[in-house]
Amino acid sequence: MFFLDKSNIIACLLSVFTLTVSYAQKATPMVTIKSGTFVPLYGSTEEGISKVASFKIDQYATTNEQYVEFLKKNPTYQRSQIKGLFANKSYLSHWKSDLDYGDLKPNAPVTNVSWFAAKKYCEVQGKRLPTMDEWEYVAMADAKNMDAREKEAYNKYILAWYETPKTYVNPVGSTFKNYWGVYDMHGLIWEWVSDYNSIFLSGESRKDKGNDENLFCGSASINASDLMDYAAFMRYGFRGSLRANFTTKNLGFRCAQDL
Repeated sequence: MFFLDKSNIIACLLSVFTLTVSYAQKATPMVTIKSGTFVPLYGSTEEGISKVASFKIDQYATTNEQYVEFLKKNPTYQRSQIKGLFANKSYLSHWKSDLDYGDLKPNAPVTNVSWFAAKKYCEVQGKRLPTMDEWEYVAMADAKNMDAREKEAYNKYILAWYETPKTYVNPVGSTFKNYWGVYDMHGLIWEWVSDYNSIFLSGESRKDKGNDENLFCGSASINASDLMDYAAFMRYGFRGSLRANFTTKNLGFRCAQDL
């Protein structure tokens, strides 16, 4: 029979505690978002009102360091192994190799990741990608206001960032913490949402119908709730240009979770 003396028991407990703390430091903290309603650029219902149930969202976008850990356990999503169906050729192309992000900061957001890969990452964490309405609901907040879309300074800040390249090299948490306690909804990267293609844009007016045509052409946006919300127009337009296997150097993601 094997016995552990008191010192060995304490050593074992300390070892478990250290591993737990180490994992907790790498895991992204989540923030609870309370339910509510808002008027998006394009209404999700006939009334033009979106209802968002309470949920959780990552406080920060997923980082290079976190994504490497995912790749180690899910090698089929490594750059050399992922199928073209799930990611195009630029997937993680700015990394040195499958598991080496080179000179990029460990705590900078991972980018050049496809929707398929982002979705899989969140599922492995027991989470999911946020919906478009959830993301927009959180993103309309500035540091003090739950809805800052009518604040001129806030919109200028967002639009100015759209013109700034290569912010993806900055670490997560580089921008302000908003009303909900979430960082970097604007000012760091673009982010995938689960239903990014819920409003599809072909760019050909003879084929586009309803919201599709109105969204692509700003001068015909009769169904838009706010014709002056240029920041939102650009987000919807960008999402509409994507396919699930697309990747770009400024496109990453964060995860959400049901309550």
